[in-house]
Amino acid sequence: MREHHYLKIFSEKETQKIKEKLQSQFGIKEIPGILIKKGAERIFLYQGDLAPKEIINLEQEIPIERAGVYFAKEVGEGIRLSIEGTQILADQITKNIFQLTEKQMLKWMHGNELNLKPKQQGFIVIKYKNDFLGTGKASAEKISNFIPKNRRLKEKG
Repeated sequence: MREHHYLKIFSEKETQKIKEKLQSQFGIKEIPGILIKKGAERIFLYQGDLAPKEIINLEQEIPIERAGVYFAKEVGEGIRLSIEGTQILADQITKNIFQLTEKQMLKWMHGNELNLKPKQQGFIVIKYKNDFLGTGKASAEKISNFIPKNRRLKEKG
């Protein structure tokens, strides 16, 4: 990884490793942009006009909080896509998709885990009708929810 300050731009080899994990987990074949790591785990996808060298040069001039959109997080051997990550890659995701009912979707969007016995195990993409709603982690008894508190639906009243 080429590194300056805190932004790390993924090399082709590192991008290929992420692509292989995404293909294995979700059937994804292409990453449409440059992958940048900020901190230990969070991966951002940059789809703008700046080349990697230009991003580094800019970061030398002004501290950049982040470049691109929060895309995914490396968790152990797997990748957990963000809500935006699932939406950006929606047309490529072909496996480990869990389709919600309307009742399950409302529970999910309020930040609750789903107490059910999913067929899949590990990270799965959550979908309601044609909308991707992020990634959950399926175990034998439930699907854990990773929607940040500030993005959850609020209870009325």
